[in-house]
Amino acid sequence: MITISGSGLTIADIAAVARGAKVRLTTDAAVLKRVRASRQRIIDAVRTGQQIYGVTTLYGGMADKLVPRDKLETLQKISLWHHKVAAGPTLPKEDVRAAMLLRANSLMKGVSGVRLELIERYVTFLNAGATPLVYQRGSIGASGDLSPLSYIAGACVGLDNGYRVDFEGETLDCMTVLKRLGLKPMVLEPKEGLALNNGTASSNGVAGNCIERASELTALAFGAHALFFQALVATSQSFDPFIHEMKPHPGQIWAAREMASLLKGSRLVRSEAAGDRSHRKGKLIQDRYSLRCMPQYVGPIIDGIAEAARQIETEANSANDNPLIDPDSGEVFHTGNFLAEYTAVAMDRLRWHLGMLAKHLDTQIALLVAPEFSYGLNPSLVGNMDLGLNVGLKSLQIAGNALMPLLTWYGNGMADRFPTHAEQFNQNINSQAMNSANLARESLEILTHYMAVALVFGVQAVELRAKLVRGSFDATALLSPATRSLYKAARKAADGVPGKAKPMIWNDLDGFIEPKVQGIMAAIGPGGAVTETVAKVREALRRHEG
Repeated sequence: MITISGSGLTIADIAAVARGAKVRLTTDAAVLKRVRASRQRIIDAVRTGQQIYGVTTLYGGMADKLVPRDKLETLQKISLWHHKVAAGPTLPKEDVRAAMLLRANSLMKGVSGVRLELIERYVTFLNAGATPLVYQRGSIGASGDLSPLSYIAGACVGLDNGYRVDFEGETLDCMTVLKRLGLKPMVLEPKEGLALNNGTASSNGVAGNCIERASELTALAFGAHALFFQALVATSQSFDPFIHEMKPHPGQIWAAREMASLLKGSRLVRSEAAGDRSHRKGKLIQDRYSLRCMPQYVGPIIDGIAEAARQIETEANSANDNPLIDPDSGEVFHTGNFLAEYTAVAMDRLRWHLGMLAKHLDTQIALLVAPEFSYGLNPSLVGNMDLGLNVGLKSLQIAGNALMPLLTWYGNGMADRFPTHAEQFNQNINSQAMNSANLARESLEILTHYMAVALVFGVQAVELRAKLVRGSFDATALLSPATRSLYKAARKAADGVPGKAKPMIWNDLDGFIEPKVQGIMAAIGPGGAVTETVAKVREALRRHEG
């Protein structure tokens, strides 16, 4: 049960509600008092004929037009109605639920001038699993996510039958859903329509879910790195605390500590304690860059994800509509808090970091498949070399090379591509946060695919190494305790439990590689068997984000 109080929401809370957790409004008297006080301030302003944007005036570039008192409620209906312009693909339910949570949380700060009953309506929809149908496209992330938030609000208040809701396995008109929930349509009062659609909740809700997923996949990338390190019989010296104390970037220190923990107890990784490098006779005296420089390379990525997480959490607990009302002084502020620039920049940078993460894994896969660099592994990780026809994972590497550049391409910025002429030149800057967040979700889908590819390489590589070291393809006993569960979960998801006689891929014609990749993809979804094996790394990253 997640409490909505206007503050304190975390990325974990957003993800939990997105995935179905229940919510409740706070019972804190001080919070509720602020909500009611800001509402009363709007009532008083209307009664005394004060000019307030979007309350007694039209919107945007037409805000110089005053609205007669007898048309103020109609104005609020129009504030939602005229944003029903979207089409195309719809937002995932998880992202809509996240947006609803964040809009309710913002309104609970008590500076938006709405009735408590309106916020309670969002709580009811969330807890009933009633999810308005919202489109992905149509918001420029300035004046808030006007279009997507209008679709949510229109459905929740019952503005018109044209608003649709996914409920109990069906897509229904909102009036039918309200009836099933025992609710009646609400007539919006002055300021309320504007308060519902003028904010960053939609793009930031998508962003919150993206941060959660990115953290899960980053933790999984560390697990894949640990399998690669063991398959390549690398040294653990690269993660010695002394090295990173000499260059104390937080992400670098974190990455070194987590990798050292993942590799502890491995019978494949070399310790090189007290300068013992006898195993390197006739070989490179030190590991290649992608192994030796892992903390230095990944550290900025970790810090970047942590910074993005903090920015998204701050935005999630902000008041971001316009105007805002100080319930203590009664002053009305005409603001720009609806500009979702922090969300846009955070998602731009997140996508860039994800591409860099995949690029690093790709360099290590290249080492695994090249006999001149893999310290004895079969070329392209062929299972049965005696047949003389097998080519192993040659084509899978090509498939991975299609995904990795695509991920880096997705790292291009969106926030700097705003048009400057929207809405009578009123919105002459904007954030493009919704587009940036949607691209981040797509990037994470590609990264999920790439991580499945990487784990196929990781499993096959450690099994071939196990055969060289102890005569059995089952790598379980040789791997570090922290990576055994990842190895076994990925192996099972791809092709059953490890065996002594054959590696995961033996002869090429024994079966297609495709179902192995798909099996792992299915197991690295949220809460999946493979994902859960690196939960400790994920929790450590969450603490770093905080």
